[in-house]
Parts: sequence; structure tokens; C-alpha cells
Amino acid sequence: MATTWTPESWRNKPIRQVPDYADKAALERVEQQLSGYPPLVFAGEARRLRQQLGEVAEGRAFLLQGGDCAESFAEFHPNNIRDTFRVMLQMAVVLTFGAGCPIVKVGRLAGQFAKPRSAPTEVIDGVELPSYRGDIINGIDFNEAEREPDPERLVRAYNQSAATLNLLRAFAQGGFADLHKVHQWNLEFVSDGAPAQRYEELAGRIDEALAFMRACGIAPETVPKLRETDFYTSHEALLLWYEQALTRVDSLTGQWYDCSAHMVWIGDRTRHPEEAHVEFMRGIQNPIGMKCGPTTDPDELIRLIDILNPANEAGRLTLIARMGHDKVGDHLPALIRAVQREGKQVVWSCDPMHGNTVKSSSGYKTRPFDRILAEVKNFFAVHRAEGSYAGGVHFEMTGQDVTECIGGAQAISDERLGDRYHTHCDPRLNAKQSLELAFLISEALKDERIARQNGNGRTGKVAAAF
Repeated sequence: MATTWTPESWRNKPIRQVPDYADKAALERVEQQLSGYPPLVFAGEARRLRQQLGEVAEGRAFLLQGGDCAESFAEFHPNNIRDTFRVMLQMAVVLTFGAGCPIVKVGRLAGQFAKPRSAPTEVIDGVELPSYRGDIINGIDFNEAEREPDPERLVRAYNQSAATLNLLRAFAQGGFADLHKVHQWNLEFVSDGAPAQRYEELAGRIDEALAFMRACGIAPETVPKLRETDFYTSHEALLLWYEQALTRVDSLTGQWYDCSAHMVWIGDRTRHPEEAHVEFMRGIQNPIGMKCGPTTDPDELIRLIDILNPANEAGRLTLIARMGHDKVGDHLPALIRAVQREGKQVVWSCDPMHGNTVKSSSGYKTRPFDRILAEVKNFFAVHRAEGSYAGGVHFEMTGQDVTECIGGAQAISDERLGDRYHTHCDPRLNAKQSLELAFLISEALKDERIARQNGNGRTGKVAAAF
């Protein structure tokens, strides 16, 4: 199969969740324009991420993937990028201490513009228009002009992604990621009313560890790694015209890479073995992800793994489970057993967001914090019971102080959702909720690490830590 792949071979396959562009000539002009633009990321960066995800697959690292549900043109601002990056760093420091291993940081940034929808159209007051599919495709305002898919939006998405990546690289390498600075932010979070004494105790232990390191001469001034970090970008590869236009041959290896992001993934609605999205993804050499929902069949999952990772290379494929807090125990074990039976090398990550969306009494779409936490808890518990490694988490989150998910230490209620409900699509964890979740997961990771070191992988301590 690999010999028949080309960057455009997906065009001969059935395709779902993409718009119908009225002006095909305009779309072709935009594709040609983008194909001549510089790559957003480089093949060597994608290879480095693939190597680091290989460490996750082997149980020697942990994946933290998070960011916007859907990036927007209207909310594009350097402060928003900075704040989300900052929260990701804060979460990573807390998780590093609990897991006792490197945290691979991958943002849903610089390209997460397209979203699958449950219906192609929506009706308001008797008027039917195309559904909003993300700013790279059409506008969120409910009028005919805004909802018409516009190819020129692909160019605007590219330009915004390029600017976002430029700022992220500056933050990652320019001192903003200094470990001591990030820890100080966490201390401020703990002292700012975060409820549990357990957070203070964990923050205190990290503080002692950093003080010991500095006493030994290990400080940002002497060890550059302490003031810099690796940070990668990812998005769902939904709009294949955009992805193909940014797919290039690596001059060093002669292999094809999708240079729109370091990592791209296939959604739960587009993971069909004979269709376009799987066809495109099987030929690029980036690390790729695939969402696995409650409808995922174990035999079909193995077939997809064989298509997407025929060489069975660690770090190539991340399976992102998004079951719903009450369905993990029913559906995930069979998938894990199939993967283990066939000896497949994958990263297992938990997306506790998409299966836990509800409509609140106030009319807003929301996600209860306790259900998000319950899905992570159940994900860890199932992996522990199956003798498998729970290797990552995948959150929709923002560094802004939004009120979109109910619950958490802030006790956001249905009545408060309207205070700062800014998402263009699905509800996101805010900065404090994200960090609170990181502290809770860190404790579970610590117990997991101790259990594995003691050779006791089935004690149930992970579940108890929550």
C-alpha cells in the first residue's frame, strides 16, 4: 500500500466532515498559493517529537497535550498565546514531579482551526444555514455570507499559525520557560485560595528539590536546559486541502512530512480505513494521533493500526481515548487487550473532554469538572488492571479566566457560565481548573511510579489517589 501513496491520493477516497466549496477555482488558487509558502514546522522537529513519543510508548515519559478547542481569528492575541503556554508549563512541572519522568508538551495551537460537526446545517428561527466548522472554513455569525465556506480563510489561518509559532518558539527558548519561574507561578496558584493542603505539600516538595539542585550548582545560569523547553504543536488534520498544500519532501530523508504541525490526528468521526483522512495520514511521517470513542471496534482498531503504523514503530501512533466517564470501563479494556494481543506499539492518551459534554440548565454547553476527573481516574484504573501504560492526557483548555466548565475548586455553577463564556465551539478548562487537574493527576502518577518500581502493577493505588 505504501508504494501507491501520494500527497493527493486521498482525493480518490470518500471523505467526511469537509465543506463543499462553491468556487472550486478559488480553492485551487489558494492551494497553489499555500504550496509555495514556507513550511510552518520542520521535518527534523517532527522526528524529534516522534522520538520523544517513543519514550512515552516505552513507559519512560508522559504526554501532556492541550490547548484551544478551536482557535479563532477574533481572539488572536499574544497574551492569549502566552497564557495558554504558561499554563501548559505549569502543568508540566507538576506532572514531572509526580511522574518522575520527562513530560512531552504538545499544544493544540497554531493550526487547530477546523472542527467536525454532528450535522452539516443548523436551523435558527426557521432559517437553515451551513454549520460553523471553524474559522479556517467559515464564520461563526449566523448569516449567509459568514457561513459560506471561503477558501481565502486558509491563507489567514496559515498566517496566524506562523505568527503563533514564532511567539511560541521565542517563549520556549528565550527564558520564559525558566523552571524556577514556572514553579513560582505554581506557588502563587497554591497561595491564591487553591483549596487543598495537598497542593501546598506537593509545591513545597518541588521547592525543596529545586533548592537542593541550586545548592549543587544546577541552576538556570549554569544549565541552559532549565530555562528552555521543547514545545510542539498539533491539530486535527480535518481540512485536507490545507494539509496537502503544506506537505513537503524532507531534503534529508526523501520522506513526506505534513509541515502544518509537528503532530496531527484523525478524529473519531473520520477514522474510516477506506476513506480520505486515513489515506492521507498513512503516508506522512509525522507522529500522528487517532481518537478512539465508544464505537471503536477492537478488530477495526488493529486494522487501522496496521495501516497507519505498518512498521510498528514506537512513537508513530498515539491512541487518544475519548469514551465518557461512565463508558471507559465498558469499552477501553477490549481495545487495550487487542493492542496487547497483537503486540502493537502505541501511546495511550486520555481525552476526558469530548465524551463528557452536557447542556446546562442555563442553556450553555458545558463539561462538569468532576466528570472530566472521573474519566482520567477510570482511564488510569483500566490501564493498571490490564497491565498497560497510561501514557498521556489530552485537554481542551485555555490560559484565560473563562467560565465554560462547571465545578472545580472555583465551584463554577450553571448560573456563572454566562459570565465569561467565550469559546467558539466546545467548553474549555480555564487556567485554574487545568492546574488543579494537574495536581490531582500528579499524585496518581506518583503512586503509579512507586507501584511500578515495586513491581506491583495491579494495586489500584492510582484510582485511590484521586
